[in-house]
Amino acid sequence: MGVAARNGGPRVCAVRARRDRVVVIGSGVIGLCAAYFLGRLGRPVVVLERDGEGGNNCSRENAGMVVPSHFTPLAAPGVVRQGLKWLLDGESPFFVRPRLSWELTRWGWLFLRHANAKHVGRCVEVLRDLHLESRILFAEMAGREEFGLQQRGLLMLCESERFLEEEARLAERARELGLQVEVCDPARLAELDPDLEMKVKGGIWYEQDCHLDPARFLHVLREAILKDGGEIRYHSAVKEVGERNVLLESGEEVKGETIVVAGGAWTPALAKSLRLRLPMQAGKGYSMTLREAAKIPRLCSLLAEAKVAVTPIGPSLRIAGTMEICGNDLTVNERRVQGIIKAACRVFPELSPADFEGVKRWAGLRPCSPDGMPYIGRVRGREDVIVATGHAMLGLSLGPVTGKLVAGMVSGEKAPDWLEKLAPQRFS
Repeated sequence: MGVAARNGGPRVCAVRARRDRVVVIGSGVIGLCAAYFLGRLGRPVVVLERDGEGGNNCSRENAGMVVPSHFTPLAAPGVVRQGLKWLLDGESPFFVRPRLSWELTRWGWLFLRHANAKHVGRCVEVLRDLHLESRILFAEMAGREEFGLQQRGLLMLCESERFLEEEARLAERARELGLQVEVCDPARLAELDPDLEMKVKGGIWYEQDCHLDPARFLHVLREAILKDGGEIRYHSAVKEVGERNVLLESGEEVKGETIVVAGGAWTPALAKSLRLRLPMQAGKGYSMTLREAAKIPRLCSLLAEAKVAVTPIGPSLRIAGTMEICGNDLTVNERRVQGIIKAACRVFPELSPADFEGVKRWAGLRPCSPDGMPYIGRVRGREDVIVATGHAMLGLSLGPVTGKLVAGMVSGEKAPDWLEKLAPQRFS
């Protein structure tokens, strides 16, 4: 439909395209996945991106992990206590930049309210099912396009006995939820991944986790959207969301039957035009990619103590980490970067700080909700608007299932009852 209208096809086709068109705000992994699945259904789509192609969204150079192992929301027991300890360490995995901000204060208060076992109990099955469905969709997509999907699992590596015990308890909960998981001693870890020495007490192998090349995945999505007749417009920052239209900062109006707001960390500003209070903070993370690493592991891994991700991407090795709550600020804090480097070299002694000299430091902003659950659903009172954001570190992993859910809503499919837990207005 979109191709015929753009190339001067029959007038009836052009009219239908305008009536049925979906406007997607944001070309990160969530926005592109929504546009991809809408295109599969034959819906005309236009994607609006505030930056250029491959701009500053947090999808492009992240750790590239698909993680059914992450069934616990960010707001969980013990997180606040550990976070307060980390605030005193300039190289720690977590940092909140102090500032006078009502939005930050409210977000922090809501986070405290949800960091408890009852909240986790309400969320684990939803997150598990979302991740597993997304994994299936990734495998189906990989059957059509190549983006480096590796279905070998993930190793959660522990430097201390205390963390190994904690992760083993979480692994037991994973087994209760039906996930495939194994607690490993160092000898077993060496069997699973013999290509890189690991200096650890042990770890957990989450067999259903995967990894991929996120930049290649985004490219595949863009190519598929265009092939299905969709349009992607760069340097098209949205000022506000109107009634079946959006107004760009340039003054141009873009119309659509449905508007999908997938603007990542920039979504709260757009939500104000919808009279929607959407508590969210940007969580900055860093990554570095060693293009000529001497040795490449077979599996991706997470360093439990330092919260650092290590992912083989073809011949390269990507190291990523930190969570800085600092507003929409993309500047690089080198001290925190050094914390990532030290942790990686400590666990993988064949790596050296010298390997990271001159390596680009990349920063991206993750959209974090205060309860650790994404926002997915229609806006109450504005049935023409669907919000899809707030995935924090899980955006890539939950991208396909979120896109499929959005496409289902646009097509009029009945939403599952549990989707109410992800409602955009749940804090209003």
